[in-house]
Amino acid sequence: MKNILLICGSGASSGFMAAAIRKAAKKRGVGVTVKAASESQLDDRINEIDYLLIGPHLSYMLNDIQEQTKDKQVKAAVIPQKVYGALNGEKALDLILSMED
Repeated sequence: MKNILLICGSGASSGFMAAAIRKAAKKRGVGVTVKAASESQLDDRINEIDYLLIGPHLSYMLNDIQEQTKDKQVKAAVIPQKVYGALNGEKALDLILSMED
């Protein structure tokens, strides 16, 4: 089971994206938990996740977030704007699966 957190500015748009990823994962039979939160909640949730997806509007934070997560075995990536804007759960799930070892 992969534990995934999506973050955006307020947590609202990432909530829609998280739902799309859950739907895609269920369709493919991939075991995931996907939660959404605002970037301000990251510190509270960092120890319960395996993957962190960042809304494209927060891409400037990627280096800082990777530094913050390096000792926690959390893999982080920015969701491409095209995927995020279209709420394409299939493509976002592909991104998550490509992050595996």
